[in-house]
Amino acid sequence: MSFRGLSRPNASSGMGVDENSKNIFMELKTKKVHRYVIFKVDEKKREVVVEKTGGPAESYDDFAASLPENDCRYAVFDFDFVTSENCQKSKIFFIAWSPSTSRIRAKMLYATTKERFRRELDGVHYEIQATDPTEMDLEVLRDRAH
Repeated sequence: MSFRGLSRPNASSGMGVDENSKNIFMELKTKKVHRYVIFKVDEKKREVVVEKTGGPAESYDDFAASLPENDCRYAVFDFDFVTSENCQKSKIFFIAWSPSTSRIRAKMLYATTKERFRRELDGVHYEIQATDPTEMDLEVLRDRAH
């Protein structure tokens, strides 16, 4: 297996984070203009970039349907819920989507890039690693958030 361009000892150090990715995340976190953001690794640019955003009115189902069936992605989802004390709350979830049907090369690339990228997203409350939709079901988010 070839890792062209990843000749450095630590592959994650060679992958940058697009400035726009950080800005879009901050918009989700502070301005609530996005319900979710899906990120992908752009191997040509050698950085993590925004692939898609979802508006504040979009649902969790819209978000889940936006993830590719056979390829890895990173995503953040702003989960709104009401506590048992009837308080409106919001928690930001970081989801590392790595379906079992994706290419091994993609899984390795996303695995080696994840920690560096995740550190750039200040304000994430919970992290989920999912290899199939049941591992990131809405009930999983509810359980983690409460």
